Amino acid sequence: MDTGFQKTIVFLFFIFIGILLKAKFKNKEEITGIKKIILNLALPATIFIALLGIKVELHLLILPVLALGLNLLLFLTVPLILPLVGIGKGTSEFRTAKLLIPSLAPGLSSFPFILEFLGDDYLAKAAMSDLGNKVFVLFFLYLVAMNWHYGLQSDQPKNEGTKLKPLMKAMVSEPVNIFIAVALLLLGFGFTMHSLPFFLSETLEKLSMIMTPLVLLFIGLAVKIKRKQFFQIFSLLCTRAGLVLLISGIFVSVAGIEAQNEILLILAFGLSACSFWPYAHIAAVDGMEMDLKDKKKTFSSDYGVAILALSFPLSTILILGVLNSGSFFVHSYNIFLISVLFLAVGFAIPLFSGLNKKWSGLKGLGFKLKSPATENV
Repeated sequence: MDTGFQKTIVFLFFIFIGILLKAKFKNKEEITGIKKIILNLALPATIFIALLGIKVELHLLILPVLALGLNLLLFLTVPLILPLVGIGKGTSEFRTAKLLIPSLAPGLSSFPFILEFLGDDYLAKAAMSDLGNKVFVLFFLYLVAMNWHYGLQSDQPKNEGTKLKPLMKAMVSEPVNIFIAVALLLLGFGFTMHSLPFFLSETLEKLSMIMTPLVLLFIGLAVKIKRKQFFQIFSLLCTRAGLVLLISGIFVSVAGIEAQNEILLILAFGLSACSFWPYAHIAAVDGMEMDLKDKKKTFSSDYGVAILALSFPLSTILILGVLNSGSFFVHSYNIFLISVLFLAVGFAIPLFSGLNKKWSGLKGLGFKLKSPATENV
């Protein structure tokens, strides 16, 4: 059994442990405590280390731009897709999905497999590509989340000046943003983790080490997926996979890429699971809206956790399938074929669900109409 697959089993096992521990966490406040540790300690430390560990390779600078392009294309396309899978516009679920679906978490989902199947050189390319994704999930989506929050919850007239002041205040007060600012400042002066005093770098590394286990345990503890919600999210994630493959196929065709490993890298990276970092923005907004009813909130925290919980195993299966496909995806028409297949599955699930509801309604109506007639006989 390869190392990448074993790592995935470990990750899934942490989620499973979280599910098993649900009985021990009877109060929502207890789970919220774990979330606060993640958002205020583990996540800032992880981001700080990641930023100070950036090694910019000039000949690979196009990669983060391409990754950011994928993020933005998904961000622009997702709002068109969500109503088709049964997520109504203007709902908290709509905004939650719009924030999470375009994000990527290659560190958890694709990096282990890229290393195992393609090697160090391709992992370096994937890591470089992730810089663009980091810009998207850390900065762009944070601004989007806060903009939506202040746009929806502010009682004052919606002008840019009104929204900008609280937005800037929120940015300065968030631990994650403080760590990002300090890391970027140090990076600008040429600092790395090795340049920091030992006690500081060691503390940050220890905090970062608890990030992944805590996030996975939190997902297991917090996830509450109803049957209808499961199929809706599964449909959404299949559609996401189809879109990623479609965009990747177009890029491969236009760029004329024929190298097998390059194509596999593009597909595996794009099929990464949804990132936890946008959920951190959702949680930050959720903390500002504690007094509001769920229907009036900007985001649905529970729906976000459900997306994360389903995204990881599905992405793992897809990435493993891609990396084990050999030369199948060298021909771009195969990428388009699989893309259409996933889009068809994604759109078919809500379609069949809707038809099933109508059929059930007609059967019920038929029974009601039949009953009086029977009585008259």
